[in-house]
Amino acid sequence: MLLGTAGMLVLCITVIYFFIMHNRKITGYHRHLLDVESNHQKQLLSASIKMQEEERKRLAADLHDDAGPLLATVRLYLNENLINQDKSSQLQSIIQARQIIDDTISLIRNISHDLMPPTLKNFGLESAVNDLISKISGSGSVNASSRFHDYRERLKPEKELVVFRIVQELINNILRHSGASFIHVTQNVMNEKFYLRIHHDGHGLEQDTFEKLSKTNTGLGLKNIKSRVNLLQGSVFFEKDISKTYYKMTLEMPKDEPWKD
Repeated sequence: MLLGTAGMLVLCITVIYFFIMHNRKITGYHRHLLDVESNHQKQLLSASIKMQEEERKRLAADLHDDAGPLLATVRLYLNENLINQDKSSQLQSIIQARQIIDDTISLIRNISHDLMPPTLKNFGLESAVNDLISKISGSGSVNASSRFHDYRERLKPEKELVVFRIVQELINNILRHSGASFIHVTQNVMNEKFYLRIHHDGHGLEQDTFEKLSKTNTGLGLKNIKSRVNLLQGSVFFEKDISKTYYKMTLEMPKDEPWKD
């Protein structure tokens, strides 16, 4: 009887021991997952900051390298000696200076358009995407098309810009890496969710590959996409169609309240 009691006690202690060890393993595994996710979020934040810094550097370089010399040249034409020149020379200097000022205005306008495309600002996401697709199709190298089914109510301007940048990045990747012969963009709203899909028939990614590449040091473009998607509190999915004939990328995010100008 004592042996039986001792055996039961040993068994109970063993079960408790394994239960504790199992819980520790589960807790350790969960902690590891949290650490991995935390590191991933830090990488996305770092990519987002790097993207913004590169944009600032590009903007600063454009202003310094292009606008700076133009304005310096205008100053040469409109120097203090201008008043002492004969009228013919004065007129010629003023004409030259005006032409350079016009070029500078055009340059600054182009920089401004890069930061906020006028079609997007004035007419919305649908018009901006249609304009982008029209330019790609007009090149003759890719058959590109787009169709918005449920865009009667615009997103807020800052969200439209983020979505447009995601579309630009995704399409740029397709044009650079996939060898696709067609690109088709669709949009719809369902169950209070906003969906935008890009289909193409080239070489593409599937979700597991996207997740792996977006966590590497070489996948800056994919990190940028993921960072922007996170800003929208949305998700992006990469998959191959059931027919196995084309790839599909889906941006999903909550539908906004209608934006009113």
